[in-house]
Amino acid sequence: MLEQLFFLLVAVAAFGLFAWQVRKVRRNILVGRDRDMSGHASERLRKTLLVAFGQQKMFKRMIPALLHLVVYVGFIVINIEVIEILIDGIFGTHRALGFMGPLYASLTGTNEVLGALVVVAVIALLWRRNVKKVRRFQGVEMRAWPRMDADVILYIELILMTALFIMNAADQKLHGDALPGAFPISSHLTGLLPESPSALHLLERAGWWAHIVGIFLFLNYLPSSKHFHIILAFPNVWYSRLVPQGQFSNIDSITHEVKAMMDPSYQVPEPAVGPDGSAAAPTSFGAKDVEDLAWTNLLNAYSCTECGRCTSVCPANITGKLLSPRKIIMDTRDRMEEKYESPLIFRPNNYRTDPETERVKVDEEQTLLRGKVTPEELWACTTCNACVESCPVNINPLESIIEMRRFLVLEESAAPNSLNVMFSNIENNGAPWAFSPSDRFNWADELYVAEKA
Repeated sequence: MLEQLFFLLVAVAAFGLFAWQVRKVRRNILVGRDRDMSGHASERLRKTLLVAFGQQKMFKRMIPALLHLVVYVGFIVINIEVIEILIDGIFGTHRALGFMGPLYASLTGTNEVLGALVVVAVIALLWRRNVKKVRRFQGVEMRAWPRMDADVILYIELILMTALFIMNAADQKLHGDALPGAFPISSHLTGLLPESPSALHLLERAGWWAHIVGIFLFLNYLPSSKHFHIILAFPNVWYSRLVPQGQFSNIDSITHEVKAMMDPSYQVPEPAVGPDGSAAAPTSFGAKDVEDLAWTNLLNAYSCTECGRCTSVCPANITGKLLSPRKIIMDTRDRMEEKYESPLIFRPNNYRTDPETERVKVDEEQTLLRGKVTPEELWACTTCNACVESCPVNINPLESIIEMRRFLVLEESAAPNSLNVMFSNIENNGAPWAFSPSDRFNWADELYVAEKA
């Protein structure tokens, strides 16, 4: 009874702490601008099933996709066993689901096979990160904590699987054929265990507690980790953009002005009214800080897997420019946690300077724009959508880049000179080129003369 009570207290503390952290993350996301994402339920469901559940985009790179699939499926299926552990822990039972007979045997057997495959996959992933040193896992944003985070999760996976096999092997040797279930992997480990029943019972309990407490710790580690994507990837894909790639959003106030200029009879809508009945303060153009981005952009930041696929296909980054779409997303998350709610376990990975590149100056205002992301990074973007297309969880770094560019242009008039020349040409000539509109068809006249000749 005492063990049950202790387990119940641990479980309540773990789930309560996790819920508290999730509420903090939710508050961070909701500081963003409102965006209506209702409707199109069938299309959103299709995308969620294909991209989030089906791992569709992962399979553009076959080897990491297969390794990830093993860990992903193993995580889902093996955690079904957690249901039994919770029942046993609360009610003091042992193998509470054993009454299911052959179904239980198939479940435990599948769990063990998947557990062994997870161990193999995790070792391969550790090798790719630390021995092979895959290029997309490197980068200025992937030093210190971000680099360590991936390894920590992989080591936790190994510990959880080891605890599971120790628990099953000790339980099998202790109870023999009376134990329900099938254990194709741990049955080969029984010869390594002692013969003493008391020692076997101690090992079984140690494995049982290590496995469930490890899961509880892993659960509360997630909000501080990039691996929070195993939860947030699904809502992130659900709320991802359904418009064609490359389609930019318009700013309503500017749209109304242009329509009024083109059509004098156009009625500009009345300005929004604040809670006190007075005209609401106008919002800024673009984004200077995280609260200027849409809440979906902030959800993107917490859904990032930091896999680097976006940066690895970015033509600006490939040619040596400072832009890294992954860094933009990580900067957004770090800025949220710096300004609003920070995780309980770890402080955000706030990097304001880098001794090698000096990407961000320490004496500048600590906002997202300029405080973490420099204009040089933003203007390096070619808006090609390669980063958006490559992201396995439908994150859209381009939206955040465009919004910060808008702030630079519309609020600060801080566009590069080449763009200012283009803006001036459009204003004066109605086209990006420095030619009078009356000369626009000179090429056709010259072509006509050349053909006649």
